[in-house]
Amino acid sequence: MRDKLEQLAKELEGTLYTDDTMRTLYATDASAYREMPLAVAIPQHIADLKTLISFARNNNTSLIPRTAGTSLAGQVVGNGIVVDVSRTFTGILEFNAAESWVRVQPGVIRDELNMFLKPHGLYFGPETSTANRAMIGGMVGNNSCGSNSVVYGSTREHLLEVKALLSNGEEVTFSTLDTEAFHQKCEGPDTLETKIYRQIRTALSHHTNQDEIRREFPKKSIPRRNTGYAVDMLLETAPFTAGTEDFNFCKLIAGSEGTLAFLTEIKLHVDPLPPKETGLLCIHFNNVDESLRANVLVMDFKPSASELIDHYVLECTKDNIEQSKNRFFVQGDPGAILVVEFCRDTREEITAIAGRVEATLRAAGLGYHFPLLFGNDSKKIWALRKAGLGLLSNLPGDEKAVPVIEDTAVAVEDLPAFIRDFNVILQQYGLYAVHYAHAGSGEIHLRPIINLKTEEGNLLFRKIAEEIATLVKKYHGSLSGEHGDGRLRGEFIKQMVGDKNYELLRQIKYTWDPENIFNPSKIVDTPSMNSMLRYEPGQKTPAFNTIFHFPEQTILQHAEQCNGSGDCRKTPLSGGTMCPSYMATRNEKDTTRARANILREFLTHSHKENRFDHKEIYEVLDLCLACKGCKSECPSNVDMAKMKMEFLQHYYDANGVPVRAKMIGNFSKLSALAAITPGIYNGLINNKLTGGIIRKFSGFASKRSLPALHSTTWRKWFNRQWPKEKTGTAGNKTVYVFCDEFTNYNDTTIGIKAVKLLHKLGYDVKMTEHPESARAYMSKGLLRKAREIAEENIRIFSTVINADTPLLGVEPSSILSFRDEYPDLVREGLRQQAHDLSRHVFLIDEFIANEAAKGHITAAQFTTAQQHIKLHGHCQQKALSSSQHSQQMLSIPQNYSVEVIPSGCCGMAGSFGYEKEHYDLSMQIGEMVLFPAVRNAAKGTLIAAPGTSCRHQVKDGTGVKAMHPVEILYDAIV
Repeated sequence: MRDKLEQLAKELEGTLYTDDTMRTLYATDASAYREMPLAVAIPQHIADLKTLISFARNNNTSLIPRTAGTSLAGQVVGNGIVVDVSRTFTGILEFNAAESWVRVQPGVIRDELNMFLKPHGLYFGPETSTANRAMIGGMVGNNSCGSNSVVYGSTREHLLEVKALLSNGEEVTFSTLDTEAFHQKCEGPDTLETKIYRQIRTALSHHTNQDEIRREFPKKSIPRRNTGYAVDMLLETAPFTAGTEDFNFCKLIAGSEGTLAFLTEIKLHVDPLPPKETGLLCIHFNNVDESLRANVLVMDFKPSASELIDHYVLECTKDNIEQSKNRFFVQGDPGAILVVEFCRDTREEITAIAGRVEATLRAAGLGYHFPLLFGNDSKKIWALRKAGLGLLSNLPGDEKAVPVIEDTAVAVEDLPAFIRDFNVILQQYGLYAVHYAHAGSGEIHLRPIINLKTEEGNLLFRKIAEEIATLVKKYHGSLSGEHGDGRLRGEFIKQMVGDKNYELLRQIKYTWDPENIFNPSKIVDTPSMNSMLRYEPGQKTPAFNTIFHFPEQTILQHAEQCNGSGDCRKTPLSGGTMCPSYMATRNEKDTTRARANILREFLTHSHKENRFDHKEIYEVLDLCLACKGCKSECPSNVDMAKMKMEFLQHYYDANGVPVRAKMIGNFSKLSALAAITPGIYNGLINNKLTGGIIRKFSGFASKRSLPALHSTTWRKWFNRQWPKEKTGTAGNKTVYVFCDEFTNYNDTTIGIKAVKLLHKLGYDVKMTEHPESARAYMSKGLLRKAREIAEENIRIFSTVINADTPLLGVEPSSILSFRDEYPDLVREGLRQQAHDLSRHVFLIDEFIANEAAKGHITAAQFTTAQQHIKLHGHCQQKALSSSQHSQQMLSIPQNYSVEVIPSGCCGMAGSFGYEKEHYDLSMQIGEMVLFPAVRNAAKGTLIAAPGTSCRHQVKDGTGVKAMHPVEILYDAIV
């Protein structure tokens, strides 16, 4: 087969990967399943797809269509060739505003489609929780819907037409056909397309089959029903049922999970934009049962969504950096919250409806708190609900909330009784489940906590699935509401629809795909649902002697927190920082998910004594910029930067520390030597000949400028010059400044202005003797040396820093080490001191903004001149603090306006952007949002950036000198 794959690679214009690394990265999705594919193909065009189809037919293998890979039931896991169209089939091909439709390729992202449609007043309604990376092809395959399905239905209701390749390579178009046209299709030439039409006509014209379908399939009143192929939907069309809508095979294709045909184009109906005003009534309840009984009453008021959040999800959000900010509306510790959305033209209409809902529920004795929220607050609440899935993966240890019966749907009126019965079953097994999601459409995502690494857990996984399948059948519900059947539910479809209907589904599959090349083992002929899991029964979690402390878990278990939800696949258009390398390359290998996957694979299965000693891990982690975006933006709080640092230390233990890593790690020591004669050093790096030699020897990019040294250091100035320059009396409040290595040697002027600014604002500024921050050592994985420095800093500052005397820093990456890395880097005896100290350490922007909020600093102390500022926040600042503090600080002068650039990482990321092999990617990341925003700034606009690397990147990328916010505020003081 290897020779055949090599030949296939030559025949494709796209790319075929057969290496173990890429196959490993595509062996999982967002489900519990794992199976190594034969290869991974990135097709360039339809001709490549035809070549792949031919290869599969001729070589007894299969094709697994894949877009974002966020499937929860194992739909894109298999042993064939994974065909990833997410990078190349991304075009919006045709749009007709008058007729309200758009034609796209399967790799178009749902949210980005709506960005395109919005200026035209139109909108594609179905909204998954993954909408900022979910692609239309995957949404069709799963028949996705989302929280607003009570208004917009599922993808099926919007699917007008598809162009596809059949299993023999035929190009076909499926669209609406009146009865005459349908019969003409059945009488067409002897092609596979004709056979498909004939088979469905024969099957659905048979009265026994009609009766069987109507009796066994889920209730029609359940809007979310994705059980098997949608023959129940096709039955209710004109050729088979009088007085119904025309026939369209799109109804069958939606939800078919890529098992019938390979889609190349998709035509969708789009709706007018929702009314401009949206209000969320966040009703608090004592328990889930109460909320579901209330939900039945709420639906009479025609909300656009009714979403449940239970107390387990709410508890998870307390410790999540990003989501804890979104809990502002929560009163007490409710057992459940029902978030009811109303969309109307005015807030007054929504307020009136909310009042009627509250009166109705209070009269029924349901609910105790009814906050109604509008505007940006609404986005925060939905973000909280959407985060439910990932946050549930944060459980330390091997027990996880597993997707096993998370997609059941029943009639809304049956939901309270169904959930009561459901919980009785779980209690019999000593389990409990997390409840969240779409109460308004009869679907609650329920996830029991199970350890799949044990034999008992594996069997329990299956037993619970069997029990709940029987319960769903009792209520004539659907085992899948929106997540699809896949590997997880496929084997229960026979139980759900009966033997005769199941055989009908098999006939459909093998008529369309006689050789079973399209995504086999999904929907029909599915293997046991507790086989081919990520975790093997009896699997042991090895112990790891790590430098970093991973609270209540190992580094492997931290990697396992990644459930594959793919939040790291969002693009710059969606905002945020995670993941800058993927945003630039659009390569799955460069996602945080891929990095977690590769760590999980090798740390689990390696036979080496040092399980980190694998070049494959190094290669996948190489483009991690350690921006920390994942720590706050990943719902599972996967801290890839921390794991990369840990990995590098152990990898270097086995393979030696590269010269460049030593140089960068010893930045402070080398800078101290060069600072003896800064003029000579600056002359050498700026000279074309000597500068080129230095770059070549160091492994730095020839196009990258190198940071110059100041004529003095910040510490020297503070100790020698500041006592002479200081005027006036010391302030009442004492603050210490941290003399980080970057401000000390390179950005001395900024440090000087920071001290002077604080002094003028009435603070007594002190600087004590202490070592560097160890940021450079940490960034290169030299953790043992970094730990020595961190421990010394903790010992020094624990004696002088407290709630009344804070420690302030100018450089975000250095000062925020006290909050982020230090508490887990120092040894056990210093951890509590490190945690205590971290509460009193602030970025200077944060401190000044907080002081202004308390009224200790006012606009009267600054100029009244007008000034516009564009602000780029530092990655670690955004992850661990907030760039809003810089914005608030710069907004203190009354006529200063601050515009936050919606950029993620600048691309420099410490030493990353200097390194020759990373330079081009670094600049590509800068060009996504930051550089254009700087170039397009109006004349006279100041560019602010707290990070030294960010300012350097802006200068190299645009020629514009960015300023630290402290410099701008200092220049504004009167």
